[in-house]
Amino acid sequence: MSHGDHQLGIYLSGMLEGKTPELTTDLAGLEERAREVLSPEALGYIVPSAGSGSTARDNRAAFDRRKIVPRMLRGVDRERDLSCEILGTRLPAPIAVAPMGVQTIAHPDGELATARAAAAVGVPYIHSTAAAHSFEQVAEAADGPRWYQLYWPTDQDVCRSFLDRAKAAGYTALLLTLDTTLLGWRPADLDRGYLPFLTGTGLANYLTDPHFQGVDNPIPHWAQMFPNPGLSWDDLPFLRRHWDGPIVLKGIMSADDAKLAAEHGMDGVVVSNHGGRQVDGALAALDALPAVAEAVGDRLTVLFDSGVRTGADVVKALALGARAVLVGRPVLYGLALGGQAGVEHVLRCLMGELDITLALSGYSSQHELSPSALA
Repeated sequence: MSHGDHQLGIYLSGMLEGKTPELTTDLAGLEERAREVLSPEALGYIVPSAGSGSTARDNRAAFDRRKIVPRMLRGVDRERDLSCEILGTRLPAPIAVAPMGVQTIAHPDGELATARAAAAVGVPYIHSTAAAHSFEQVAEAADGPRWYQLYWPTDQDVCRSFLDRAKAAGYTALLLTLDTTLLGWRPADLDRGYLPFLTGTGLANYLTDPHFQGVDNPIPHWAQMFPNPGLSWDDLPFLRRHWDGPIVLKGIMSADDAKLAAEHGMDGVVVSNHGGRQVDGALAALDALPAVAEAVGDRLTVLFDSGVRTGADVVKALALGARAVLVGRPVLYGLALGGQAGVEHVLRCLMGELDITLALSGYSSQHELSPSALA
């Protein structure tokens, strides 16, 4: 059964039962609808980006500049199989849920709903260090593939404890985010004076950690741990000593940095500019992808995020060298609009559109894609 069959199911429900989707199937249009239900503070935190927003706009423009060139009469399989193995995890399609913190500002169930939706669809849920639910709460809520994203705290005991807890709770791959050792300059939050962590939201992993607990004022204690601009390549052996699964560096935008990741024994990289939330004026992530894939694609697992909205976007990222994509904001929009069901809807639509776009472009599998698929 192909993911594109989800399309037929929607048509049949409409024609035979008079039931139409509660959320739009136009994934690029979810943001406009999510604006109607998110609080001003949540909207300002989730949607806007750093500075003038130029990097976020460029992320989308980079997708729009590249065009798929459909090929005809290529004998595309009627039943297509998009499954793949990424970082030791079997995926039904080359898609994972990007790590996103403080998800309770979008919906009360937050990460629990997102993890349940990812498990229902079979794609990896990536747990953020800045989550509003702990490692253990998410693991108990959803028995699906789980990876962990680390913001490296300045306290090495807390860092080691996070790694130990993630392993114990069944998280199998580690993604170290490199581009957020400090918060970017985000005017939408600054103009409201809004930072959810200062009320304890998004600190669940910290507040439940035995190496963090026992202080009188946990918020100032956290504030001393989060900014960590002094991280360097020399710190990476610490992760290898305390994590025995795949390690991926998230936030790589330079082919030279990708080569350094390979030289330091990493297993993969995520080409990402944090969705434009960190460095205003930075290169669009999709524009950085080809050089990174060419430099290390034969040695490392190259993943991608930043700007993905549709199945066609996924095709473009895969054609330029990504093995899989991480999807962020559309998942949060689905969460805001419909909780777990909303996230499931987004993921199933994304996988369905990816499948149909591939087939209509002349491909039976994402493994057949190359840069020649685009103009």
